[in-house]
Amino acid sequence: MNELVLVLDFGGQYKELIARSVRSMYVHSEIRPGNIKADEIARLAPIGIIFTGGPSSVYEPDSPKCDPKLFDLGIPILGICYGMHMICHQLGGEVGPGTAGEFGTITVSPKKPLSILFGDSAPFDALMSHGDSVKRMPEGFRVTSTTSMCIASCENEARKLYGVQFHPETKHTKCGHEIIQRFLFGVCGASGDYKLDDYIDRQTQIVRQKVGTEKVLLGLSGGVDSAVCASLLSRAIPEQLVCIFVDHGLMRQNEGDEIERVFSKRKLRFVRADAEKRFLKALKGVTDPEMKRKIIGTEFIRVFEEEAAKIGHIPFLAQGTIYPDIVESGGKHGATIKSHHNVGGFPENLKFVDVIEPLSGLFKDEVRILGKKLGLPPSLVNRQPFPGPGLAVRIIGEVTKEKLDVLRRADAILREELDGAKQRPDQYFTVLTGTYSVGVKGDARTYSPVIAIRAVTTGDFMTADYTPLSHKVLARISSRITGEIQSVSRVVYDITSKPPATVEWE
Repeated sequence: MNELVLVLDFGGQYKELIARSVRSMYVHSEIRPGNIKADEIARLAPIGIIFTGGPSSVYEPDSPKCDPKLFDLGIPILGICYGMHMICHQLGGEVGPGTAGEFGTITVSPKKPLSILFGDSAPFDALMSHGDSVKRMPEGFRVTSTTSMCIASCENEARKLYGVQFHPETKHTKCGHEIIQRFLFGVCGASGDYKLDDYIDRQTQIVRQKVGTEKVLLGLSGGVDSAVCASLLSRAIPEQLVCIFVDHGLMRQNEGDEIERVFSKRKLRFVRADAEKRFLKALKGVTDPEMKRKIIGTEFIRVFEEEAAKIGHIPFLAQGTIYPDIVESGGKHGATIKSHHNVGGFPENLKFVDVIEPLSGLFKDEVRILGKKLGLPPSLVNRQPFPGPGLAVRIIGEVTKEKLDVLRRADAILREELDGAKQRPDQYFTVLTGTYSVGVKGDARTYSPVIAIRAVTTGDFMTADYTPLSHKVLARISSRITGEIQSVSRVVYDITSKPPATVEWE
């Protein structure tokens, strides 16, 4: 077993970022509820614990708290923002409303003697987001840094308890990575024994032991998670995996063919259900985005069920569930069958004995790394995020075959231009806006659909900034789209961040 650091969740939006930061330093981390009992923590035997931030005020009666016995376990603890407040409050200090909140990048000044968390005494910029502040230290604690408005960090070195008011897990805190690193290796004594190669071997053993000689059924969507899941299982239980790929005709250019090309060569049974006409018929005349999603989800379930019935009963269902899915569902591994690719749940009457989720301990970036180790092509492993209903929700209004073909080509042009860029956005795609515009092509007047380009930069997809692509790049993309697609004569660029907009248009 790998050394473990627990991230206890008190409602902070950065819990996954904290856990991923720890794993990036080759230390295994898991997210657990903040109210987990001390006895359970002792059983898990972590080498360290990190408390997340949270939106509550720790002095309110109903605010989340940790088990007070946790502080007597002798395990090093790092409290971040609300986590620091909770340490101080529960150990006898005082926390209250600040004279003024601090939001955004604030200068932090370390105090001497330096905390083990700080490399030197030079002031540094850190991300702050708090209205409450620590007013009085608990017994045995000392202040280790301040801002002009608050106590920025504190510690009880003898008990290995540390608190920071700022967020070291974000890129906005200049030395945040080093602070977490010093906690892990300088305080917790981590050795850095977490490797993804070990994960492959461990999951292979687990799957073989659970499945035996039985077959496993997987709904292969073509997304990164299900593709990596299929690759891992085909290695673990060759010839025992059956993959059903429901081709709803709403995918990007050539994606269905690429999925078939990659997985028809693997040691598994690959079934491609060509259901494009069926989905388009069901979507005819529908313009409401939520109705589109419901129709696509319902049709997906029906097609999957029909294809599964042709194969005969298979006792195990595999899913590409990843760790954030588990965290958001309250840690109920396999308790309910996850909605397939965000479009709908599997039918209950298939009556599986158990659910196999070999990626449920990984974050998305780790899944991509695992995919490369398993030999998947970069075009699939690095695939852009894609909504479950596919291009249907990137076409504003009714979905038709003609509109899909136009959008597919425009999207392919955008990806060809940006995929190889040195500093490419985190997500980019095109939208058929449903708006028509006057244009001129070949000395003739046109009245054609408007294509919008969407490109964003983000660390967590909870917030996102539009990417300021150069005018030169945008001009080249626009020229290609209008030149290579006869029916398009106008291209616009979406410069709205999230919030107030969402990443997708529908």
